[in-house]
Formats: sequence, C-alpha cells, structure tokens
Amino acid sequence: MLIGGLSRRIQVSHMKLCASRVFWLVAHPSQGHEMLFDAHTRSFGALGGVPCRGIYDNMKTAIDKGKGCTVNARSAVMCVH
Repeated sequence: MLIGGLSRRIQVSHMKLCASRVFWLVAHPSQGHEMLFDAHTRSFGALGGVPCRGIYDNMKTAIDKGKGCTVNARSAVMCVH
C-alpha cells in the first residue's frame, strides 16, 4: 500500500460471520496482539455484536508454538472477557 508516498506492507484481519457470511476487514501496520484485539473490537462493533461461537484459522498471534493448538495466555483472556 502506498501511504504518504511511501510503500508500506500492511496486515489485514478478515472476520466473517458463519451463518450470513457477512464480513469485515481491518488493516494494521503490523501483526501482533494489539492488531488481534483491535480487529475484534472493531469487527464486533461494525457487525452489531459478539457471536456466540468463533472459529479461528491457527493464527500465530493466538496460538503458542509447539504440538497441538495451545491458545496463548493473552488470547485466552480476551476470549473469556
């Protein structure tokens, strides 16, 4: 993306509702926990609420490295919030 005459790489969060397939995109300059939390906040606000269930695609910001799918502590706190 060209921002202020400079070429910048951006990260885009894509959240889609399972039943209606309505989606919302949020762009950020980097991928991290801040992007994950902000994308959820903005998406839920734009989509009109928080869904009862979520399906995630093995995100590096939410899953700790290693065998299996172990959700890291910061993401687990966000999920129960």
